Amino acid sequence: MGTVTIGVSIAVPEPHGSRLQQLRAGFGDAAAHGIPTHVTLLPPTEIGDTDLAAVEAHLSEIAAAARPFPMRLSGTGTFRPLTPVVFVQVVEGGAACAWLQKQVRDGSGPVPRELQFPYHPHVTVAHGIEEAAMDRAYEDLADYEAAWPCTGFALYEQGADGVWRKLREFPSVRRWCRRRAGAWTGDPSPPTEHPADSQTGSRRNSPRGRCRSADITTRSVPGTHTVSARRRSPSSTAVATASGVVASGASGSPAVILVRTNPGRTTMTCTPCRRARRRGPGRRRPGRPCWSRR
Repeated sequence: MGTVTIGVSIAVPEPHGSRLQQLRAGFGDAAAHGIPTHVTLLPPTEIGDTDLAAVEAHLSEIAAAARPFPMRLSGTGTFRPLTPVVFVQVVEGGAACAWLQKQVRDGSGPVPRELQFPYHPHVTVAHGIEEAAMDRAYEDLADYEAAWPCTGFALYEQGADGVWRKLREFPSVRRWCRRRAGAWTGDPSPPTEHPADSQTGSRRNSPRGRCRSADITTRSVPGTHTVSARRRSPSSTAVATASGVVASGASGSPAVILVRTNPGRTTMTCTPCRRARRRGPGRRRPGRPCWSRR
């Protein structure tokens, strides 16, 4: 049985990838021509050639659970003096990269692996060259910026000539989820840590003891709830109750709002309060919530 050396990474797209590769070669790093510009998810790992199909199936499962996320590079960093590496920093998307690499190396998968150092997503631009050249790389790219939507990752194999070649891409299957402000929300997978975990909908961040204008709230994704319709009649209350969002109280009035959050369920008990009457044409009733916390 033969062996192959594989790696899993997120490719830096064009034109950024080629530019950084050329700059790396210009700093004197001969390995630049054989290594596509990337963010590592699985470092070079030797496996049996018969295990390749199992690895691809494993990566397909991860991609099916993953969601696209924004990636942004900015400025430089270094691992010196521990290791002779200068890199461009990943300033956005790092938590999602950490989640992906953890799934790839999971002990239940075909490529369980421990890391020598804690995972730190980065894009290498100089490795193992003279100190003066590494200093130049660190300074020349100090103002470097690049951003793109990361929509998947890829499996690579190192050939006998030392060149890394792409074997297969694994696009993220799940869809984008955006806030009104345009920021990406949602995790790569539901039960994960991700910077977007705190970017839930605006109604999640509203006071939990109130419900605006006695609306029916429906859960859209874990950790959020959105308004779909006014709840004023027993029929609309019945619909909401059947969906598991509210539980009806006396006289068919909604009494409990159930909001599903991570990791469990939050129950908010609400009581009706009388609406203010209009005092005349064109008068608006006070902006007081019609449901208040007990």
